[in-house]
Amino acid sequence: MSKVPITLRGAGLLKTELHRLKTVERPSVIAAIAEARSHGDLSENAEYDAAKERQGFVEGRIQEVEGKLGNAQIIDPQALDADGRVVFGSTVELEDLDADQTVTYQIVGDDEADLKQGMISLNSPVARALIGKFAGDVVEVQTPGGRREYEILDVRYE
Repeated sequence: MSKVPITLRGAGLLKTELHRLKTVERPSVIAAIAEARSHGDLSENAEYDAAKERQGFVEGRIQEVEGKLGNAQIIDPQALDADGRVVFGSTVELEDLDADQTVTYQIVGDDEADLKQGMISLNSPVARALIGKFAGDVVEVQTPGGRREYEILDVRYE
């Protein structure tokens, strides 16, 4: 399976989640199942069914996070030396020439993308248009909302 790029920050968040799932969620579910079993007849025990369903969710999420970490190519944006080019992990300050406003995005992996925090997926139309460009370049992007023009004001590796 091919490696999936993820920032150092994103990998840290996944590791934290995995630790919580294994040390907090899993023991909690096991205790809930044991408690529900102590109530007797399992065939009509809604608490037992709910606890088993929760256990399936927790175990599935543990496998998913372990898989993501196993396939991750962790990239530290601060260690990049891209000579001012826009690359995965870089933070780009743009001027939206159509709306006359400035926006800042960090280009991250699909799992880390969160537009509200200014983190866009490497596979988004804006990120694909920016990759390989330099400060001062103007890029034209076909977005779901229509064609937009952005001028790259600054490229940082933070």
